[in-house]
Amino acid sequence: MTHWYATSSPAVRTDVYVYVCELEHRAVAVAVARRTARTVLTGWSVPEEAVHDAVLVVSELVTNAVEHALPPVALRLRLRRGEVDGTAIIRVEVTDGGPALRHGAWAASCGPGEHGRGAAIVDSLGVGSGIGARSRGGARWAELPAA
Repeated sequence: MTHWYATSSPAVRTDVYVYVCELEHRAVAVAVARRTARTVLTGWSVPEEAVHDAVLVVSELVTNAVEHALPPVALRLRLRRGEVDGTAIIRVEVTDGGPALRHGAWAASCGPGEHGRGAAIVDSLGVGSGIGARSRGGARWAELPAA
């Protein structure tokens, strides 16, 4: 299921665009999420460098959800543009069904030195990131500048 909507508030002079899609709980979801994010963000006229950074964050967060959590997995992209101060922020959020008892096939097949850098990558690209709880599962998010 895919949802997309845009809102604009003349009083605050802020535009908000949101895109949500469910992903398969399989390794192929990472490539699908990257392609989807690139298409959506480019369609919102986000500059290429910001699209590149956001796609990298999407890749890390979706990989984490597929490898370490239960289904369902969903990707949510939000772009908020403030016309008064000229800021634009991309929020990438990936929700999942909560922690899995075992790691996924990729994480289980490699040594500790071959994974575990995703959080550092996300933190280095974003202006904020975090973990949240959902009624059924968890959410990881990051916000990045879109200009």
